[in-house]
Amino acid sequence: MSELHLSSPEILHRAIARFADVTVLVVGDLILDRFVNGVIERISPEAPIPVLHGRGEMLAVGGAGNVVSNIVSLGGRAVPVSVLGDDAAGRNVMRMFEELGVDATGIGQTRERMTSSKSRFSALNQQVLRFDEEEVRAPNAAERKELVAHFRAALERADIVILSDYGKGVLLDGVAAELIAICREAGKPVLVDPKGRDYSPYRGATAVTPNRKELGEAAGRAVFADDEIVAAARELIAANGFDFVVATRSEKGMSVVDAGSARHIATQAREVFDVSGAGDTVIASFALALAAGADRAAAAAIANAAGGVVVGKRGTARLTADELTGALFRSHGAIHKDAILDAAAAQRLVATWKEEGLTVGFTNGCFDILHAGHVSLLHAARSQCDRLVLGLNSDASVRRLKGPNRPVNDQHDRACVLAALASVDAVVVFDEDTPLKLIETLLPDILVKGADYTIDQVVGAEVVQKAGGRVVLVDLVAGKSTTGTIGKLRAGTGN
Repeated sequence: MSELHLSSPEILHRAIARFADVTVLVVGDLILDRFVNGVIERISPEAPIPVLHGRGEMLAVGGAGNVVSNIVSLGGRAVPVSVLGDDAAGRNVMRMFEELGVDATGIGQTRERMTSSKSRFSALNQQVLRFDEEEVRAPNAAERKELVAHFRAALERADIVILSDYGKGVLLDGVAAELIAICREAGKPVLVDPKGRDYSPYRGATAVTPNRKELGEAAGRAVFADDEIVAAARELIAANGFDFVVATRSEKGMSVVDAGSARHIATQAREVFDVSGAGDTVIASFALALAAGADRAAAAAIANAAGGVVVGKRGTARLTADELTGALFRSHGAIHKDAILDAAAAQRLVATWKEEGLTVGFTNGCFDILHAGHVSLLHAARSQCDRLVLGLNSDASVRRLKGPNRPVNDQHDRACVLAALASVDAVVVFDEDTPLKLIETLLPDILVKGADYTIDQVVGAEVVQKAGGRVVLVDLVAGKSTTGTIGKLRAGTGN
């Protein structure tokens, strides 16, 4: 696929929309995550320890399985390949994959192996104890032969590969190196979520995705500043033949570094509840975006937003494409200012805003030459809602409505100017003479027009009211119009 460059939310939206076309092959350690919630009301008479009264529990697939879950939740296709124990924990993992609709035929089960499990005990949403059951062991000869065979078969239909190393044994003793060599031979990109200080077992991978602490451990020194991150990443690239390194940096965001360039993506401020599984979400979303045609910086921007969402959730979390879209458009920063979307992308964004409990407003027009009346209308419209979508007549639509000499500014220029206004959260260009079809698609909570209309004259009023919304008419600035401005310009030039 051709690369998409980080230039506007529209580009990021397009990559997310392509997730459904991507198949990711995931190999690594599968873990059963168990979350037990309860309350602590007394100290045990047997020992000076608190007694947790259980109030319920939840099971989830952790480790490489959480990568798989995130890929599926984001709309992509995931194919897991691994080795599990033929035990209760392993059977729970296989059952949950079946419930996710994941093809788990590439997972071997054997009685000689123990499935890793982690039980987390929490009281009032505060984790008080974690109990791990595991046996770290590399696959034996038979297990390894089966795993590699499953990997080769699945690789044919995969667009990209993730090796998720949780240090439980599946990728030990040269297994990672063998799989990377197979990927290189097949021309398939392979991303590695690494474990430990020595990255030589991953030599030849397309990229590794350490967090800042892991990057420092691999480089043999603490790293904090941008230049320190870049230097450490380039040392790993030179030593291990990686194409690039993606370093996650907690509140500092992300850095994408190759031998000749570096890009730092700032994070969005967000309340952190739990970092469990955030790395899984990051590598899952980064792989999907990269395989969907995004360049490295755009893929990192998407993955950075994804990680910001899941740290605001409790437990080993995953997210949906709609949540990811909402995160990308939440702020009024550089990404937001060019928020020019198509109708489908706007529909997804509006749905996300509504799920967050935000009221969505809509107004429309040609906005050919922006003037004080336009700015006043948009400011008044935005004051009625939490988010404002502006429907913009296309050039062809303006010509039909205003005549062959209009518009003065083409739709791209008009959209860019409008999207840069603080009062506008998204701009959608429509080709029809009226915005009725767009209003039916978006179903805004509030429809705003100028007070020179009556409610029965407002296109889409009935649709919005029937859906439980309302129509608001706002006062216009007297004597301000595009037609009047054009008339003055022509008079001034003698035309």
